[in-house]
Amino acid sequence: MSNWKKILIPFVVTFAIGAIYLLNVWHHRQQPGVQQNQPQQQLSADDVAVVRMEFPSHFDDLKDMEGKSVWMKNGNSMPYYPYAGGRVEWTKPQGPIPPAQKLDVKKIVKAVAPAPVHDNIEHGDHQAMVVFSLPGSDALYATPAGFMDGPVEEHYFSDLLFYFDDPHTIYDNWPKDVWAAIDAHQVRPGMSELQTRMAIGMKATYDAQTEGDRTVDYDVNGKHIKVAYQKNKATSIQQQ
Repeated sequence: MSNWKKILIPFVVTFAIGAIYLLNVWHHRQQPGVQQNQPQQQLSADDVAVVRMEFPSHFDDLKDMEGKSVWMKNGNSMPYYPYAGGRVEWTKPQGPIPPAQKLDVKKIVKAVAPAPVHDNIEHGDHQAMVVFSLPGSDALYATPAGFMDGPVEEHYFSDLLFYFDDPHTIYDNWPKDVWAAIDAHQVRPGMSELQTRMAIGMKATYDAQTEGDRTVDYDVNGKHIKVAYQKNKATSIQQQ
């Protein structure tokens, strides 16, 4: 092979590879962000609803709730107890707080939970208790929202337990009949999983991972309600 061919052939190959690369770069720059075979995700009004969070890390952060109202997010899972004389009456549990229940927070206190008490929050050496009244009543109650263990360990769960704004305003896109069912703690056909949780609580077991396409068994204070969902709408409701 002549010397000029030895030089020309590698040059042509290199030039061709470079041209293909530049063509691909140009093509992608003409369609920025486009990924083939990637369906666009459709966000619902519920997906973009603003659910305010507080992110407390210290006991004084939790005390910011004093004098304000919160609404139970983790319904039918948290017990509450009478609070009188500056003490939690642990021997008189009142049952779980219903979902979306409004609580008027009076103060945040520390209390030592007796060993036999199971209130769904680790005891630590102290628990942080939310002292509240119910609308239309002056009686005081307390429910745990976190715990402290030793001088530096603190864990608070208020963002998981409470809405800091009225859920009626957070999800004001829901029809009036849906809210009527939620306020009556009832499940009706066509309700989404979120709406059902708002109605009867979050204590449940699931037969699949995909929300909106599965069957959920809700434990409502010892009574079971099994709801099947398709495309995030309740299609079958069975009380057991």
